Amino acid sequence: MRNLLQLFCFCFTFASSVSAQNLYYLTIPNELKENANACVRLSKINVTISSNKSMKIASERIVTVFNEYGLKHMKAASHYDNSTKIKSIEAIIYNALGEELRKIKRKDFRDQSLADGFSIIGDNRILYLDYTPIQYPFTMVFKSEVETSNTAFLPIFKPYEDYYVSIEKSELSYFVLPELGLKFKELNSEGSKIEKIENSSSLTFFIENISANKREEYSPPFQKMVPSVLFGLTKFHLEGVDGEAETWNSFGKWMYSTLLNGTDILPETAVQKIKSIVGEEKDPLKIAHIVFKYIQNNTRYVSIQLGIGGWKPMDAKDVDRLGYGDCKALANYARALLKVVGVESFYSVVYRGSEKEDIDENFVTMQGNHVILGIPYNESIYWMECTSQNIPFNFQANDTDDRLALLVKPEGGKLIRTNVYLKNQNKQETIGSYNLQSNGSISGQVSITSSGFQYQNKYELENQSVIDKEKFYKNYFSTIPNLKLNQIQFQNDKSQIQFTENITLSAENYANKNGNRLLFALNAFNQNSAVPPKYKNRNNAFEIPRGYHDNDYIIITLPNDYLIEAKPNDVDIVSKFGSYSISFEYLEDKVIFKRDLIMNEGVFEKEDYEEFRKFREQIARNDNSKISLLKS
Repeated sequence: MRNLLQLFCFCFTFASSVSAQNLYYLTIPNELKENANACVRLSKINVTISSNKSMKIASERIVTVFNEYGLKHMKAASHYDNSTKIKSIEAIIYNALGEELRKIKRKDFRDQSLADGFSIIGDNRILYLDYTPIQYPFTMVFKSEVETSNTAFLPIFKPYEDYYVSIEKSELSYFVLPELGLKFKELNSEGSKIEKIENSSSLTFFIENISANKREEYSPPFQKMVPSVLFGLTKFHLEGVDGEAETWNSFGKWMYSTLLNGTDILPETAVQKIKSIVGEEKDPLKIAHIVFKYIQNNTRYVSIQLGIGGWKPMDAKDVDRLGYGDCKALANYARALLKVVGVESFYSVVYRGSEKEDIDENFVTMQGNHVILGIPYNESIYWMECTSQNIPFNFQANDTDDRLALLVKPEGGKLIRTNVYLKNQNKQETIGSYNLQSNGSISGQVSITSSGFQYQNKYELENQSVIDKEKFYKNYFSTIPNLKLNQIQFQNDKSQIQFTENITLSAENYANKNGNRLLFALNAFNQNSAVPPKYKNRNNAFEIPRGYHDNDYIIITLPNDYLIEAKPNDVDIVSKFGSYSISFEYLEDKVIFKRDLIMNEGVFEKEDYEEFRKFREQIARNDNSKISLLKS
């Protein structure tokens, strides 16, 4: 079997499918043109793994681009680094009639570093096609062959690439030695049109004739809705190091011994300094707070792309010397500092992003895109996000919250869920007052206190410019015309993880003056006016990704020469999506306005969408409840 695979690797030439593929635009079925900015005529990838340190990937991609929005779906690019070589790469452009317009050879591809704006070091690069079309539609045929010694990361079968992209045929094949333990996992497979062909020497997944999906508001993340297939090896190789991925325990043990062991040594000066700062403190959690503050004050984040596949952290002694590091390096540096003052902590791998994504507990492979530090304390785990100089200790909302992370311990790995923020923790409390003048102008003050993921939405305001703050509040208070911000003050309580905004404001012509009448919306400070769009036939489920709770208490002082002519009534609404209530207390010259909105987190059936839309519509309508005053 090994000899056959080696022969296949040397002799296999990726045969062009162009001759068998009619590139004439009109041959694309009408159902694949509907709602599509591009059509993948063919995506064919052959992966040949002849040993745990030798993988060859041959790719052919044929895409017809219908308009400028489809350009991003050409995806004519190959990555390379010191361990990954591009053996060949080329592209041909055809017009709508299938006539060749241009042939692009390797020298015509752009060569660019993959380092981002924070990077200072990196050996990851990309060859990509930068093509400006002279007409639409056009078809691109792209081919590449890549060789790498790294087998820790295997190509995923993701035929459903994005919204507004149709698929004529997509195929991924593996040719792998049995002893390497190729494994796969199908995701979202119920009702999937993906087909599989499996035999002793190969494994192929393919799909054909899939129409483009239209984007629908409030849909779950696209890749969580469509089928895909993950792949991995039980025995893999990563930058000169052999690895094993049978269980998360053994995988974590491998990570610790290979990637972390010996990286936590600090210079004696750093050891004595952190011991001096900690002093006589004995409580592990308080010590962790002290160390976290020290890291925020003395290091900065950069992206470093070198190391074992980008996974091995920089030595702690180098972070101490240089004062910077990436997420891996800074988390490891924190681990080293805590170790010398007697506090246990765990280097932890997680997926970072506003869309929650778990490390798959039933599929052991290289996963995650970020590293944080976990500190065990009283049977709980507290978390350090070491890449931010402003974020509070143990705060994760909207970034690394509510997802499975891999704790890397000397004895092995363990999956654990990060902090979960419930709706009552994601709270915003608004307390304010304003005076209405007889000419329709208002003046007042408001205090807004945010916690949970609503804290995440606000706490960076204190570091923004005056112009950016003004833009933010003119958008936030968009229902107040002619807004003037007289004073803005912030209080950032990182110990309680609460952010408070104290704002003094005024505005002319807030109330609509018509003869002897004044008409205005009582809810000046927190109107929720967004209403989800209506769909005649919705296709997708919908999601409220995070629950939250808004509570408002506003006192409105009315002009003394006006009487209430018409007033809104109290409202109380309860649904599966949450609850909403407003109430009004009418005094001699004042109105006390109370509002309470709770949104429930969850994924809901598409059949419930219209009910949800009406719930939000009721909120928007009642948030805009108006009162009419008549001059006495």
